[in-house]
Amino acid sequence: MYESKTFENILNSMLERVPSTLDTREGSIIYNALAPAAYELAQAYFLLDSFLKLPFIDTSEGEYLTRICTQYGVSRKAATAAVKTGTFKDGSQAAFNVPIGSRFGIDGIVYAATKKISDGAFEMTCETVGTVGNAPAGDLLPIDNIAGLSAATLSSSTIKPGTDEEDDDALRQRALTKMQNPVNSGSLNDYKLWALSVPGVGGVKAFDIWNGSGTVKLVLIGTDKKAAGSGVVTAVADYIETVRPIGATVTVEAAQNLPINISVSVTMAAGFTMQQVTTNITAAVTEYLNSIAFVQSSVSYARIGNAILEAAGVVDYANLLVNGGASNISLSSTASSCQTPVIGTVNVT
Repeated sequence: MYESKTFENILNSMLERVPSTLDTREGSIIYNALAPAAYELAQAYFLLDSFLKLPFIDTSEGEYLTRICTQYGVSRKAATAAVKTGTFKDGSQAAFNVPIGSRFGIDGIVYAATKKISDGAFEMTCETVGTVGNAPAGDLLPIDNIAGLSAATLSSSTIKPGTDEEDDDALRQRALTKMQNPVNSGSLNDYKLWALSVPGVGGVKAFDIWNGSGTVKLVLIGTDKKAAGSGVVTAVADYIETVRPIGATVTVEAAQNLPINISVSVTMAAGFTMQQVTTNITAAVTEYLNSIAFVQSSVSYARIGNAILEAAGVVDYANLLVNGGASNISLSSTASSCQTPVIGTVNVT
């Protein structure tokens, strides 16, 4: 509505109203007097345009979007902490039990022992919420002295992956799903919304009567658009048990990852290395695959080619093979086999 109300347009409009007999060139008294006012007016129009977008769910953002969605019973999912496995040994390399609450550092991040799994093995909860806690692995450094402890190691796998705060697009889509789809006690839309409300869930497929009357299956992907981890699956299953209708038998499981392997020859732009181009292609194709996970029924050969062409450092490409062929890759979406596409090997020559 106010696209034309830029600083330059407002200032020019002001200057056009000044008699031609007066000096209005840049640096003149009149120009210098009008320019600050034109700038403030342009800022006001910009803010007014933003205010007009914030009350509507399709254009709102940030805190305002959170408030709108809350009115419809949809809350933004908060960031969660990663939980990994820590193993501990004494001087003779025997299992060593550390006190609950013991804190350890790795890569500038702190983990605390929060639950004993078995002798010498503990659940380690990251003190920093978000996905940052998913990556570290290796030797842990005790922050406090623990007598008898000789070695401490953090596993590379996660018991419960950390998640970042839900972004605007995901929150908006959950709210729209609830508003635009009819829900009642135990409909498939109910199950989808219940599952999506659990931190770590990035998508869900729901199937009813999949194994007889009263049965429901939920298949999950994580926020990274890959098969959901065991911790997320358990969390969803536990939550569904608290809200499902009486008599329903609900099965919750992770989707199946379908690797998308790519082989392509490229013409590189000057100043790029093969490693850089391979990394950029991998990122571009991954972004495309994430955008269609649990949304499209196939991986488009043409869209992968387009992603490669748009990757930084690529001038042109040829001989593109996707999973060994030059056609679309179908994704199964049934109760017995529900696939999500993930990046596999990327061979660039």
